Amino acid sequence: MHKKELVLNSINLDRVVKLTVMHPALSTFSFRRYPVLYLNDGQDIPSLLLEETLKKLIAAREIEPFILVGIHANERRIQEYGTAKKADYAGRGNLAKQFTQFVLTELKPYIETHFRAKSDPQHNFFAGFSLGGLSALDIVWHHPAVFSKVGVFSGSLWWRSKALDQGYNEATDRIMHALIRENAHMPAVKFWLQTGTQDEVSDRNNNGIIDSIDDTLGLIEELEKKGYQREKDFVYREVEGGRHDQTTWGKVMPEFLKWVF
Repeated sequence: MHKKELVLNSINLDRVVKLTVMHPALSTFSFRRYPVLYLNDGQDIPSLLLEETLKKLIAAREIEPFILVGIHANERRIQEYGTAKKADYAGRGNLAKQFTQFVLTELKPYIETHFRAKSDPQHNFFAGFSLGGLSALDIVWHHPAVFSKVGVFSGSLWWRSKALDQGYNEATDRIMHALIRENAHMPAVKFWLQTGTQDEVSDRNNNGIIDSIDDTLGLIEELEKKGYQREKDFVYREVEGGRHDQTTWGKVMPEFLKWVF
C-alpha cells in the first residue's frame, strides 16, 4: 500500500481538509479499479496502527486490496460530525449537513478522479469512531445509493435532542434512533457496530448497563424493527475490557476489514 498526504480545499466547509490516502501500487498496464473505505478522524491512522494492519491482511490475502481515504478532523470536529438533519440539544453538529455535502459532492468525486476508485455503492463504505462513527452512520443511512456498508466504533449514539435535566426521554430523544425509526424505507445498507465494556462509566437510567452499550443495543432494536437481521444485515461486536480509545479500535479493525471485504 502506498500512502499520500493530500489537502482538499472545501467550498462546503470553507476550509482546507487534510486527507491521508492509502492505495495499492498502480501499474501503467493495469486498468483495475478498487473499492473505497472512507474513514472519519483520519488523523488517528498512526495511533490505530492501521498501516501495519493493512499490510498484514493484504499480504495474507485475508482482504482484497482497496483504497483507504482518511478524512482529518480539526478544531471544528464537534460541529462537523453529527446528524445532518438535526443538531443536538446544545447546537453541536450544526455543520454536519455541510460535512455530508463535502463528502458527497467534493471528496468522493475527487477520489474517483485522481485514483482508480470504483464508484458504485457496492464498493463504497464509510466508518468512524465515537462522534465520527455517528457521522458515518448518518451519512450511509441517508445515502444508500452512495454507500452500502458502515462501521461504527464506539459510536456517539447518545446524541440527543434534549438535555438530561430538560425532560429527556430515552424512547424519543436519541436523534439517530429517531431518524432510523421515522424513515419509511429500509435502506440496502449493512452495519458493523462495536462497543467496549469499559467505553465509559455513565449509566443515566441506572439499569446496570453503560450508556454506550445501552444506546447501541437500542439502535439494534430499531434496526430489527425495520426488518434487519443479525449477522445477515448487521454485526455487533462487544469487546470485553475495550475502552473508548484508538488502541481498542485498532485491535478490532482486522475483524471489521474482513467483514467489509
